[in-house]
Amino acid sequence: MSDKTLTADEAKDHFWKALKDSNTGLLGLDQAGYHAQPMTAFREEETGTIWFFTRDDTDLARDAGIGGGQNAMFHYGSKDQKVWACIHGELSVHGPDRTLIDRHWNPVLAAWYPEGKDDPHLTILRFDGDDGRVWVSDGGLLTFAFEIAKANLTKTLPDAGGVANVNLQ
Repeated sequence: MSDKTLTADEAKDHFWKALKDSNTGLLGLDQAGYHAQPMTAFREEETGTIWFFTRDDTDLARDAGIGGGQNAMFHYGSKDQKVWACIHGELSVHGPDRTLIDRHWNPVLAAWYPEGKDDPHLTILRFDGDDGRVWVSDGGLLTFAFEIAKANLTKTLPDAGGVANVNLQ
């Protein structure tokens, strides 16, 4: 499948760098019948924590707060489609935190909170990632096209990059 060996540390580095560059993924509770939803992630690489701003009147915020936290999955694909990840972890309600609000506040966030940083519905979810899998393909569209053509001509599998299991803790 791939000629490149990707270490867990390399995969984590690619994941954190990609998440910094394009920070939207799908977040949902890891339970039957629950669907992931698009969310903007704010990374804290040092601790493996990913913060999500949401309203306290959403299903996700309500359900994440049950029992102090829930198993969750964060699915991610970088804007350039070179990094893909599926990360398991615990999602909990952190609540409004002025330090985090001031650090990450931007016009996109502001659009969801009519009363600004002091909006009574503003809350923050904390995702503590643990294990996951990261796929990395350093090649671009031309490399991908070449690998597909080569695989079809030689009846072999294309080199789609590397994959590694990671632990974000």
